[in-house]
Amino acid sequence: MSFDGIVTRAVVNELNMKLIGGRIDKIYQQENDEILFHIHNKGNNYKLIISASSNNPRLYLTNFTKDNPPEPPMFCMLLRKHLIGGIILNIEQFQLDRIVFIDVSSKDELGQNTKKRLVVEIMGKYSNIILLDNTSNKIIDAIKRVNEDMSRIRKILPGLIYEYPPYEDKINPLISTKDDFYKKLESSNKNLPCYKFFYFNYLGLSPLISREICFDSNIDIDRPIGSLFDTEKEFLFNSFNSMINKVSKLNFKPNYILSENENEIIAFHALEINQFGNKNKFYSDSISEILDKYYRKKDTQDRIIQKSQAIKKSVQIKLERAVNKLSKQKEELLESQDREKYKIYADLISANLYRIPKGIDSIELENFYDENMGTIIVPLDKKLTPVANAQKYYKKYSKLKNAEALLQNQIKETEEEIMYLENILVSIENATEVEELDEIKEELIKEGYIKGTLKRKKNKDSVSKPLHFISSDGFNIYVGKNNKQNDYLTLKLAKKNDIWLHVQKIPGSHVIIESLGKSIPNSTLEEAAILAAYYSKGKNSNNVPVDYTERKYVKKPNNAKAGMVIYENYKTIFVNPSNEIFNRIKKVEN
Repeated sequence: MSFDGIVTRAVVNELNMKLIGGRIDKIYQQENDEILFHIHNKGNNYKLIISASSNNPRLYLTNFTKDNPPEPPMFCMLLRKHLIGGIILNIEQFQLDRIVFIDVSSKDELGQNTKKRLVVEIMGKYSNIILLDNTSNKIIDAIKRVNEDMSRIRKILPGLIYEYPPYEDKINPLISTKDDFYKKLESSNKNLPCYKFFYFNYLGLSPLISREICFDSNIDIDRPIGSLFDTEKEFLFNSFNSMINKVSKLNFKPNYILSENENEIIAFHALEINQFGNKNKFYSDSISEILDKYYRKKDTQDRIIQKSQAIKKSVQIKLERAVNKLSKQKEELLESQDREKYKIYADLISANLYRIPKGIDSIELENFYDENMGTIIVPLDKKLTPVANAQKYYKKYSKLKNAEALLQNQIKETEEEIMYLENILVSIENATEVEELDEIKEELIKEGYIKGTLKRKKNKDSVSKPLHFISSDGFNIYVGKNNKQNDYLTLKLAKKNDIWLHVQKIPGSHVIIESLGKSIPNSTLEEAAILAAYYSKGKNSNNVPVDYTERKYVKKPNNAKAGMVIYENYKTIFVNPSNEIFNRIKKVEN
């Protein structure tokens, strides 16, 4: 990860400039492993996020907030008890490691001043947030308690003395020498790739910054250190030393690099990164701004994946059952359409009662329904009398006759259910915010597909924001990511002359082109159609048919499920969904 000891040092430096002397006003625990502090200092309000997430542990100032749980967790209550109203005295980093100490002065129940220390350990799956008594160094509690069964090396439990994480045999680069560098080169495995040498032997260096040192030295990152010439070793040391001097002097230049399509941050750091070139590189005066931009999206994506798994599994089970149900219904429909033979069996048995002995399992009879007066073999239940066999066939015929109309309705309902559940799976794939998954879950609870309690919302009409794009011709295009957004776009936002698009006969998003009374150019229509195909089940297909019509021709049937509509007076355009569409249009950030 790019959040290494150097980035941590830059964050600590920024926090010292902005938070020292500040008062902690509010504390929230919006996730099981994440704390948000509201801090007031010198007329400014700051939000400090501290996360012990296994995937995205981090610490920085943020501009974003999430919904709070109905009841604050126990660790949040503990922090409020000890830290609310407290003044931040000191923020420091342990050596160049990803461990940060935040010292707070606050009053206890008796009004006496006490000092507490919040320890933030940014260490992947071992990340933690620990509250200590600053005098005794005893653990008051931690957001993740670690008992002996979980770790024999280091326990983190209330009442225990806090110990630093096991210290690896790494040198603190801030106090290392040139001799240390050459000694490590000599003692290291000669087949070790050049870039790995740095983060294997020096504290606080990530693979990213290690590769940057090699890049700056014009040495291949995978070059074995045993193959380096003396001059190349000197180049490496000079690059390394220059970089560490910047860190020592707090000479940071926060930056991030976007992918070619500019949809993703592929790297960030507190020091300038040149290995990706200068294209799509962006700078900021604040390391927190860089981290906030990167981690907000990444953390959201990870939490969406985690949260969507249970919903997706439940929907897939319901979908499999519906598909099996449809197969059986179609088999029964085929049988019902073949029902006339049972009436023939019954009539022939009734006309030949005198010829049919009891106890046989079939009989060959003349078929007077056949123009050629051929014979037919009639199966019999030998446990029944001929009269009872005839009655059995008459009942089966009557049942299948009634069943045909019923099955046709049932098949239509099951097909609609399959379409709906497949649409839900597409909505889960399209979700970009946790609240959108919450909307999907609420919808499934309401429809009776999963168990749960519907949450009471302050604003029942509130809806997460659909995707918003601007076409190459300057027209607004909106794309729904779930059924709630689809209904909002089609039934509330769109005007009657706006253009409505949807992939033909497969699950997908509702797409609206805002016409504003103007004629829609073919280029905008094509771009909107590509978006409709891209955000559908046909995303990975070629030549996808997309229907489009004016919004006034789209209607929602009575009692239809969310997102389900019917439409008429439409035309069809065939498009190939592709990522390249995002190079033609502009995405508007919500």
